[in-house]
Amino acid sequence: MKLLLLSLLMIACGISTQAQTATFNKALADSLGADQYGMKMYQLVILKTGSNQLTDKEKVTELFKGHMANIDKLVKDGKLVIAGPLGKNDKQYRGIFVLSVKTKEEAEALLETDPAISSKMLEAEIYPWYGSAALPKYLEYHAQIEQTKP
Repeated sequence: MKLLLLSLLMIACGISTQAQTATFNKALADSLGADQYGMKMYQLVILKTGSNQLTDKEKVTELFKGHMANIDKLVKDGKLVIAGPLGKNDKQYRGIFVLSVKTKEEAEALLETDPAISSKMLEAEIYPWYGSAALPKYLEYHAQIEQTKP
């Protein structure tokens, strides 16, 4: 019985090791900038209510249209991996971005292209974040399940 259990354990370990080796795709990992763990550095941006408290609804609408257009552009350029609003909270946090750039300075330059941020209607906190290099791959699936664009 012990021999049978040991044999089964060895087979299971062998299959597990084979599966891990067989699924690694070096070309994909390299194309995504993955390190040995399949991870890479990003810049996490927390958007919060800015110092410019506009009351002109037309101007606010115009700035948010520009904000959404800029999001689309950054996605197409491969710079924006994740974006989305946050629920109401006591910290005035409005949303998040995960930018596929290495430095805070690169992130700041991209954020200045957003009219809602450059107008100070939104302000950004930026933090280095280590996450899966495969994150950008979800976007192709999202496009297949999105019925309406915001």
